[in-house]
Amino acid sequence: MNPYHYYRQFKPFNLNGYTRVTDSHSLVDDLQKAINGEYSAIACYKKLANLAPNEEERLRILEIRKDEKRHFKAFSEIYTNLTGLQPSPKLQEGCPDEYKKGLQFAFKDEQETVDFYHGIRDGVQDAYIKETFSHAAEDEQNHAVWFLYYIMKNKGSRSAFRQGDYGSMGALAASNLTVPQMLVYAMQDEYLAQARYDRIIQKFGNVRTFMRIKEAELRHITALQTLFQRYGIPLPQDQSQSYVTTPDSINDAYGAGVQGEIDNIAMYDTFLAYPLPEDVGFVFTQLRNASQNHLAAFERGLAR
Repeated sequence: MNPYHYYRQFKPFNLNGYTRVTDSHSLVDDLQKAINGEYSAIACYKKLANLAPNEEERLRILEIRKDEKRHFKAFSEIYTNLTGLQPSPKLQEGCPDEYKKGLQFAFKDEQETVDFYHGIRDGVQDAYIKETFSHAAEDEQNHAVWFLYYIMKNKGSRSAFRQGDYGSMGALAASNLTVPQMLVYAMQDEYLAQARYDRIIQKFGNVRTFMRIKEAELRHITALQTLFQRYGIPLPQDQSQSYVTTPDSINDAYGAGVQGEIDNIAMYDTFLAYPLPEDVGFVFTQLRNASQNHLAAFERGLAR
């Protein structure tokens, strides 16, 4: 038995003064919309999983679908506690029958859902509802990242700007890693980022997002150089120009940024699973967190 469900049978939600940032919908209306959205996502992602071109993507989409089923259950319980009624979910139209279009549809829907759930969270006083929608928004943002990853992967963008065993691709392909190897791969990845941003800025001008992140990446290089010096490890040669190409459009440039940060985050998550010296672990954690912020900035650029 869910202990919270038992608790809620005897203590009503604190809903006084519920307001939405964007409109004047009631919480019940917003809950019904959220329930419909989750119900539709469950159906859509079943279709999308069946269309997936390989087992890896199919299983990931099914994992995302499990999250949506969990959201659906939580929102339905809140709705029932509020109204005394079981929700009647309605299937929304729009889920494409073609895989790549389905990925694009899912990415856009997940991004919009994040904003919607944040609006509900910010408008309600009840701590449990706040927490429920906050966690759901985090899940949806994570889903958006995965769908964007598969969009870029199925467009073949990975090979357009990153090849072989250099940088994060080398780190992710390695069966075992030492700290010196991690530092080399991390520095190579920073070289790649600088080369990519230089190509983009040269073609499209001083785009603010790329200029700002390029400056941040220079600080990452400085932080890594300190570790190289401290542990007496030679700096790797910068061969990044061999692994980057100039994007055809600004949209492709944002896409390359997204892919680069996804790979970067995966690399640092791999590193942090090892026992590390405290200073190395601290730097890797800081760089991973920065990459998560950069990913969000590139996603916003791609969604415009």
